[in-house]
Amino acid sequence: MSHGAGLVRTTASSGGGGGGGGGGGGPRPGPAPPTLEGPDRGYTRSSSAMLKIGQMITLLIGFICVRSSPWTDYSTYSYYEVVTICDLLMILIFYLVHVFRIYKMLTCISWPLAEYLHYLIGTILLLIASFLAALKSHNISGLVAGAVFGFFATFLCTMSIWLSYKISCITQATDAAA
Repeated sequence: MSHGAGLVRTTASSGGGGGGGGGGGGPRPGPAPPTLEGPDRGYTRSSSAMLKIGQMITLLIGFICVRSSPWTDYSTYSYYEVVTICDLLMILIFYLVHVFRIYKMLTCISWPLAEYLHYLIGTILLLIASFLAALKSHNISGLVAGAVFGFFATFLCTMSIWLSYKISCITQATDAAA
């Protein structure tokens, strides 16, 4: 009778001690690893999700307005395009993280803090890009519309900064005090 590689240990003790204090202690199974669940329909109807969708729509419209207009200053509008697309992609990533509950699987990242920092840096860059686009528009309607949508997206991102701040900083401070 061979007890080599085919030996299987269980957590139940055969000694009748019930509590496992009888020295037969093999490794105990931990909690099951989280699995990818279906979409969180509750989140998709929340104000945070609607705010993210509004941000993505305004950023996309601003990008399309600038992209389809004749440029007078290449560096200004290419900067505007890069900022709007990068912000749009990051907001889409955070939206998908919340919808598919990916934050439950990747616990090594503080998602509220990461989202807060993204919105803080992205909003400042978007505000600068919108100011530059407005200054260099020379009354070209598509460029003016792109700047206006950039300012509107900046306002929406500022609202998300406040929401992220309330979640990441105020919640953590009250948890630490308790």
